[in-house]
Amino acid sequence: MCGIVGCVGRPNETLDVLMHGLSKLEYRGYDSAGVALANGTVDIEKREGELENLEAALEGIDLGGPVGIGHTRWSTHGPPSDRNSHPHADCEGQVAVIHNGIIENFQTIKDELVAAGHEFVSDTDTEVVPHLIESALADGASPENAFRAAMERIEGSYAIAAVFAGGDAVYCARADSPLVLGVGDDATYLASDVPAFREFTDRVIYLDDGEVARINAEGWSVTTLAGEPVDKSVHTVEWDAEETGKSGYDHFMLKEIHEQPRALRQCLRGRVDELGGTVELDELDEPPRPTAVQFVACGTSYHAALYGAQLFQDAGIPAQAFLASEYVTSPPPAGEALVVGVTQSGETADTLSALREAKGRGARTLALTNVVGSTVSRECDHVIYIRAGPEIGVAASKTFASQLAALNLFALATANGGDRDALGALRDLPSEVQAVIDDSTAAAVAEEYLDAEGYFFIGRGLNYPVALEGALKLKEITYRHAEGFAAGELKHGPLALVTENTPVIAIATGDDELARKTVGNVKEVEARNAPVIAVTDGQSDIERYADHVLPIPETHPRTAAVLANVQLQLFAYHTAARLGRSIDKPRNLAKSVTVE
Repeated sequence: MCGIVGCVGRPNETLDVLMHGLSKLEYRGYDSAGVALANGTVDIEKREGELENLEAALEGIDLGGPVGIGHTRWSTHGPPSDRNSHPHADCEGQVAVIHNGIIENFQTIKDELVAAGHEFVSDTDTEVVPHLIESALADGASPENAFRAAMERIEGSYAIAAVFAGGDAVYCARADSPLVLGVGDDATYLASDVPAFREFTDRVIYLDDGEVARINAEGWSVTTLAGEPVDKSVHTVEWDAEETGKSGYDHFMLKEIHEQPRALRQCLRGRVDELGGTVELDELDEPPRPTAVQFVACGTSYHAALYGAQLFQDAGIPAQAFLASEYVTSPPPAGEALVVGVTQSGETADTLSALREAKGRGARTLALTNVVGSTVSRECDHVIYIRAGPEIGVAASKTFASQLAALNLFALATANGGDRDALGALRDLPSEVQAVIDDSTAAAVAEEYLDAEGYFFIGRGLNYPVALEGALKLKEITYRHAEGFAAGELKHGPLALVTENTPVIAIATGDDELARKTVGNVKEVEARNAPVIAVTDGQSDIERYADHVLPIPETHPRTAAVLANVQLQLFAYHTAARLGRSIDKPRNLAKSVTVE
């Protein structure tokens, strides 16, 4: 959600590094931005709105210093405004603090501080931190010990960084919110995500919960909250900084839709032995053989989890998909089930909480994620990487396709492979996705329905999660009402909303009973004069009842769902583009949701 960046060791370029980092973190979603640079004093500049508002405020200002932190805020406490923007300072302006997460006991602390004479200027929970530090400094603590004292008082989820007037270091700590250090040749960096400093270094250190780091020009140190040294490994990031650029595309989302063939090849490479009929997942020394599987996930990843659960059910293994937030508050019996967390970022707060709940009850856990070194990959018993590469657009595209491919691999590996038709379809999937992208008429179809009152997406079997995802994509980036349903549920209520101005996007692949029943549901829609857009491989004859057709190649049912999803992504993208929406940074949304 919020973005954090810090830099020490580039005294003449600190502000430029911070602004570059903030620009690379815009994809996370934000409503204000600010920076603080420390020298003999702490200088703060912050503004509500887009990063360009902060850039305009900085013009002509001599904001220098060898130590700096920056922040993009996604509001939780208090509406977007200059005063609620980060960084926040103490009464004397000697400490500046930035924070991701939620401080649950902030009101109790704030009441104590106000009673002691501290003055607050914002509505945020974050502002208690600089005042806590100020109190400890007044009692004679060093900056580092004052920072630790503040961390010991607060409860909740946080990634926090602070700088001090006259100081030469940034202090930071994390609890349930990501922080990563970047180790450069002549400087040290801090961020909530690697893209913020990837242009400057590929060497990173991932902080764990309960750890405190100090970075300065000479390097870094990591300790526990109690001050005990922690031995940390330095990892090398394998993707290039160029991968986070637009590469000539109008939007990151369009670029990432077009990157799906490459992402799928990366996901499948070296994992499928088609001749032997097996799947090898190097991350798993021995693939778990669960008697049951419980998936936990949120948003797009939840739709992938529904798809994965269907794969395991088809293989004869009981499986269910749960919304992670519901799983935490009302956990079902786990028994011998393997609990699988599906999360693109590996930092999704609800999913992490669900996995921790499951692990606390003795269940084995597996993470299916995109980010090496993420919290979920470190905490779970097993991990499978989807290998999609960095995704910048807030609305997931290539990561969803790669999740579906990786779930196929996982299901096949668990069942000892053996389905040669499925393996062959996975082999062909990247080229077939490319064919869909190259030949799609989604832009022209989208143009026909820009004035629609709402959109309905329907599908059955493996196409049902894709219908849900198609509706979510349209909602996220067009701000138009869209709903996804199991096709058979239309007549149980939603059909009351169907009119001649509510297009129904129906996914029908194959010619089995599911496809035939979906055709029947389309006839129900047609009888109510609603326009129909069919996403189909042509086997079910559904195009006879459709006003428009978005075709996909004929393939295996597992991969047909992936191909259908590409058409829905393009339909959503072109609708949003024609409506002039902020496609890469939809309002109110964040890429990585790190609060519950």
